[in-house]
Amino acid sequence: MPVDAEMHGYDMFHGELGWSGVPPRVRIAVYNQALKAIGAHDVTIILRGVNRHGLTQRYVQPKPAHEVVLSHVLERVDAFAAKEEQLALVIADEVDNQAAHRADLTRYREDGTGGYRSRQINRIVDTLHFAPSHSSRLVQAVDLVTFLHRRMQTVVETDRVRRPRTRLSPGCYRGDRWHV
Repeated sequence: MPVDAEMHGYDMFHGELGWSGVPPRVRIAVYNQALKAIGAHDVTIILRGVNRHGLTQRYVQPKPAHEVVLSHVLERVDAFAAKEEQLALVIADEVDNQAAHRADLTRYREDGTGGYRSRQINRIVDTLHFAPSHSSRLVQAVDLVTFLHRRMQTVVETDRVRRPRTRLSPGCYRGDRWHV
């Protein structure tokens, strides 16, 4: 395993890319240490997702899933920042159409996000910042939490899968919330 191997949930769980050849117990231990490091700090993690299939069933011309989820995350980040009387700077993993997402944020500031929880975004400063995951351990940390959360929500687990997952920071996840 290279020293600079990226910490991505999928790769660590399945022994892919930089984690190829690393024994499962070692990958689980590293994943667990990363979750403990996240949990050692006063952080709030806001997770949102969308059912892509449900979008196409509900709408004739649905917005792209990433756009929908990003608007939901920005609503929640803005609401949390307002509650804390803080401002927020958003740093996200690199994706396609970054300019379009930045334009969406500008529109959300002026017109609101639309949808059932429409919110005029006013606590997110500057613009959306996109960083390559290889240069940001924070982006990688979000990937680890997101992968594990999604896996716990969607994968039907066998005992063989459940055992290693239950070794990952048991105090961090309770029901439907991450407590870090």
